[in-house]
Amino acid sequence: MLTNKQKRFLRAKSHAVQPIFQVGKGGINQNMIVQINEALEARELIKISVLQNCLDDKHHVAEEIVNQTRSFLVQVIGNMIILYKPSKENKQIELPGR
Repeated sequence: MLTNKQKRFLRAKSHAVQPIFQVGKGGINQNMIVQINEALEARELIKISVLQNCLDDKHHVAEEIVNQTRSFLVQVIGNMIILYKPSKENKQIELPGR
């Protein structure tokens, strides 16, 4: 679980990050979850864009991705989901207060 201080720190770092995944009409599938997991291992902090034609609610999409990838939800803002998961081998982000 992330503290509020850690979430603020990650939100600030995420400003420079571009979204690398888009969730559209098809929703989330297992292949997308695998790719998101690989991206989280490589980058630790990613953004996912939820398109207007997505049939699911963005909060539901975020919750489903977090549960399946075992990552942390930093923020859902607009149509963007910001996720964090510490890398096992390539640790780049040092969180405050740990």
